[in-house]
Amino acid sequence: MAVIGGGANCEHAVSLASAASVAEHLDPSIYDVVRLTIDPHGTWLDGGGRPLGLTGAACVLRRCDVALPVVHGPKGEDGTLAALCELAGVPYVGSGVRAGALAMDKWATKLVANAVGVATAPGVLLTRPVHTWTHPVVVKPVAAGSSHGVTLVDDAAGLDDALAAAFALDDRVLVEDVMVGREIDIAVLGRPDGSRIVSPPLEIVVDGVFGYEEKYGGRADFRLPAVLRDVDRKALEEAAIAVYDALGCAGVARVDFFLTEGSTHGAVLNEVNTMPGFTAQSQVPQMFAAAGLPYPELLDLLIRDALPANAGLVIE
Repeated sequence: MAVIGGGANCEHAVSLASAASVAEHLDPSIYDVVRLTIDPHGTWLDGGGRPLGLTGAACVLRRCDVALPVVHGPKGEDGTLAALCELAGVPYVGSGVRAGALAMDKWATKLVANAVGVATAPGVLLTRPVHTWTHPVVVKPVAAGSSHGVTLVDDAAGLDDALAAAFALDDRVLVEDVMVGREIDIAVLGRPDGSRIVSPPLEIVVDGVFGYEEKYGGRADFRLPAVLRDVDRKALEEAAIAVYDALGCAGVARVDFFLTEGSTHGAVLNEVNTMPGFTAQSQVPQMFAAAGLPYPELLDLLIRDALPANAGLVIE
């Protein structure tokens, strides 16, 4: 089987870590792992770091029974790698082309969520770096991950720099109202029979924006399981499944919310990650481990679910 990491985007280093962890935790008595890496310039490399090119990588993929693309962000999680696997005729773990593209696009995700009755933060879509300041906002690229280019703007003086940082990563930018509430993540795992496994909720305790340094600098404060009222937990689970299904996700996705108090919002969707961070220490593996599904078993389940029903147990 193929494990694909890296990527030509700002999440390259995170994707390398996820792919390395996935490969290391697959049972070698079951899986013959073929490592493929996409370097920051988009060149495909084999397990030894030698250039393959796209044609060579496609040939390698076609010899594999299944692929696990662990490439976060644009040119990977956005449906790009799913499309390559589809064209190569290789079964793959995770969401397909449509779901990956929709979920990567935060504006499209907002429209889908609102259509199925899930609240999102009020906001506007910008195609040029011009916006009139009226109140504190969060500025973010429409299609980027790991909080790159995301800025909490508390005053008018910081708005131009925030817009410039976001537009440096994308040609469309979201300016959203600041949501005051608890940050709660729910992971949803879809099975081939149509059933859904929902993880325990995870709360992120942070002062301000949960940015790149907080995520990967060892300063994140995770509460797992999050302490919630039954009514709130049920509302979050139902909203997560509704968005997962409306986007057409497959495999596992992490659905991030703000749980607000004293307003009509309640559970407010922040974003959906169809290929979230996947080291053993990442949120989703920790969430399922808390439910009694250890990381290696989670990987095994995802891979077996991606295989055709008549596939054998020996996977290359």
